[in-house]
Amino acid sequence: MPQNQNICRGKGGRPGLAAMMAAAVALLSVGIPARAQTIYHYQDPSGTVHLTDIQTTSEYRPFFYFRIPKGADRAQIAAIIIKEAGRYGLDPSLVTAMVEVESGFQVRAVSPKGAQGLMQIMPGTAQDLKLKDSFDAAKNIEAGSRYMRQLLDRFGGNVRLALAAYNAGPGAVSRCGGVPNISETKSYIEKVKARYGKAI
Repeated sequence: MPQNQNICRGKGGRPGLAAMMAAAVALLSVGIPARAQTIYHYQDPSGTVHLTDIQTTSEYRPFFYFRIPKGADRAQIAAIIIKEAGRYGLDPSLVTAMVEVESGFQVRAVSPKGAQGLMQIMPGTAQDLKLKDSFDAAKNIEAGSRYMRQLLDRFGGNVRLALAAYNAGPGAVSRCGGVPNISETKSYIEKVKARYGKAI
C-alpha cells in the first residue's frame, strides 16, 4: 500500500455470512493444493451458499482465487477474511483479491517501501488504525478491511477509487479527482479486478 503523490490525470447485505464461513472453512480444509485455485460460489433462493472448485454453471461466480504459499493455513486465512469482510460490509472476494495482490498471502511480507503483512499496511497507516502488530494475520486483515471500508465511505462506494486510495493514498485520489496517473496504482487496480471477477 505505497503512498505516491503529485501525478494526476482526468477524472475517471451480507448474505449468509455464517453459512459462507462454515462452508469455506470446510472446503478449504480438505487438501486444496498450494497453487492457483479458483473457488466458485452461488447463493440459491433459500439463502444457502454453495461453494465448488468446478464452475458447473454460469450462476457460480469466482469467490476465492488462491495462490497461497506452501505451509500457509488456507482455512484460517479464509475464515478471517470472511469474518472481517462481513464485519465491515465488504465482499469477501474483494478482500481476498486484495490480499493476494498485496502480499501473495505471505503473512510476514514487507514491501520495499515498508508496507507490512497480508494487506500491506504502511507503518503510518497502521498507527492511525491502532494496529500494533502488522504480522498478526487476523489483526492485519481486520485493520485492512476497516481501512477499505473507510475509503469506500470517503469515495462514495466507488471500489475503483477506494482501491486507488488504498494503493496511492486517499490524498492522491482527492487531489486528482480520480485514479492518479501512476502506473503501479493502475496496475494494482487491474490485478485486483482480474482476481475479483466482477466489474469495478
